[in-house]
Amino acid sequence: MSEEPEEILSSYAPSTANEELEKGLAAAVVGQPKLLDELGRQMVTLCLAIPGLFATVLKLTDGDDAVLPVSCFVLSAFACWLVALVLSLASLVPVTRTVDRQVIRRAQPAAKGQALSIEEFFTKSAKHKRRLLIAAALFCFAGIALAAWSVFNHSLKP
Repeated sequence: MSEEPEEILSSYAPSTANEELEKGLAAAVVGQPKLLDELGRQMVTLCLAIPGLFATVLKLTDGDDAVLPVSCFVLSAFACWLVALVLSLASLVPVTRTVDRQVIRRAQPAAKGQALSIEEFFTKSAKHKRRLLIAAALFCFAGIALAAWSVFNHSLKP
């Protein structure tokens, strides 16, 4: 009785790529609000620095005659910077949300008034901060544009 030797199949450990990708996604979802908080702190710094830079550049370029008449452009620029600062600060204030700590993820989003899943909490927090920071950036840019327009408009007048 001659038995043929069985063919030995080589095997590999199961791939951990899917597991690693899921861990990376979870870390990204959890880390988004933290990154947006850092961006919010940077925006606050920027919103506080730009008016000072505006005055400094005006002083350096015009010397002792560095006085802009108060116009609607100048007032609008400072108003935009103030709104951008308030929106940036608001993005740093935590929002209280009801979270069901037993539910990690849902197939359907929570209904209005229903407790959020843990994943929804992180995504809603990030979305709220992102909206505020986008608006803050737009107001900051509008303030810069208005300030530049006020300088050029003043320099064009005889």
